[in-house]
Amino acid sequence: MRRILILSAAALALALAACEPPAPGKTGEGGGAAAPARAFASSQQDDLSGYYIPADQGAGTGWTFHHVFIGQASDFEAWEAGRRSATFAPIMIEFEDASSPMVQTEMGESRSGRARILPTSYSVSDDRVRFEGRSEALGVVRFEGRLDPEALAEARRNLGDETPVLSGTLNVAGRSQAVRLRWWAGD
Repeated sequence: MRRILILSAAALALALAACEPPAPGKTGEGGGAAAPARAFASSQQDDLSGYYIPADQGAGTGWTFHHVFIGQASDFEAWEAGRRSATFAPIMIEFEDASSPMVQTEMGESRSGRARILPTSYSVSDDRVRFEGRSEALGVVRFEGRLDPEALAEARRNLGDETPVLSGTLNVAGRSQAVRLRWWAGD
């Protein structure tokens, strides 16, 4: 009887183990690459929403970094709860094609060719922003930056300012550049 109980317990343990999701850091079949502990995390207490536009825009050919967009707290909550859109995220990075025709937009005159990169992961707090996404046109896009809460508060009071409030490193397809971004509320 004892042997039957032991075998039954072992069979039950195997059956339950088969129903569990893969262990953290493993992918489906055969393990694989480590997955991030939490791909989407936001902990900001302040309202960071708005457009973060390069303070010094370098001229060039090809794709030009246009802005980082950060949404409202409710946008982060929805995204992190799994309510996602194919065209909008609580944090996005946008580039414009320097060879495309000019058009009028909400942000003024701009190039018509755009690449909007949605996140594959992000971490946003009151003083740090980390973003990673992928674009067919640009490949992997990463941004890591430090927010200056005092400069941001002043820019918000003034409804925009030329003073950089977010400084960091933008990496596009393995090429890095330092960027300084000013804040704009948008229309």
